[in-house]
Amino acid sequence: MAAIEGRARELLELPNFSHLSTIREDGTVHGVVVWQHVEGDRIALNSSEGRAWPANVRREPRVTITVHNNENPYEYVEVRGRIVEDTHDGAKEHIDALAKKYMDKDEYPFLQPGEQRIRFLVEPERVRHANPG
Repeated sequence: MAAIEGRARELLELPNFSHLSTIREDGTVHGVVVWQHVEGDRIALNSSEGRAWPANVRREPRVTITVHNNENPYEYVEVRGRIVEDTHDGAKEHIDALAKKYMDKDEYPFLQPGEQRIRFLVEPERVRHANPG
């Protein structure tokens, strides 16, 4: 497992949007914007049952997460890794914590009736920070 340190950790801890790339069943890349936060040396993500990217990572756990600095989009961190945990336990509380980080709201305002949230953990295999500007 690669360590998340220094400026890479700072960018991940700030409310910078993340771009998650997964692999579809046909081998093509599927990319989405997600919220994330760091838990130790892992990255926590959240989604809902029925969406495409959770199905993708359950079949093929390799992912790439790219996070650019909102203040300087030329600075970014890239994390390559794999999903090592997939759980419903604590997923509602997790999306509420992410809503606080990204929206300054105590609860996630877009939860739909009957929606089942999922919390994923990504174990980094490679972490790279770039600041070419």
